Amino acid sequence: MTSSLVVAIPSNNPGGLEAGISEHFGHCDLFTLIKIQEGKVASVETVSNVEHAEGGCMAPVQLLKDQGAQAIVVGGIGGRPLQMFSEVSIDVYYRAKGGLNNVQAAVNGMIDGKFPIMHSDQACGGH
Repeated sequence: MTSSLVVAIPSNNPGGLEAGISEHFGHCDLFTLIKIQEGKVASVETVSNVEHAEGGCMAPVQLLKDQGAQAIVVGGIGGRPLQMFSEVSIDVYYRAKGGLNNVQAAVNGMIDGKFPIMHSDQACGGH
């Protein structure tokens, strides 16, 4: 991991490190943005998700790009949004759905290098 990284975690209200993780990035309440610097949490911010119609996943992708996100951690993602994240240079990391119950656990996984980058053959169908 680079010395500084801004990671987006799809979150349930109210966001922050203790917030629950949303299982669907496109329809999450908000994103918790964590700046990881030298292996530690340097800052925590939240940004509300934007309204978008089904198939309009570019709206949250662009929102995260505009907020400076360099990575996102998801439990699954469709092929189209995965491609969109790639096009705006945001890395998509996969976390197993079991065992991680809050944003802090996802941040710890990123710091510890436990999540692999997702590839197009790992995308969910039907999104």
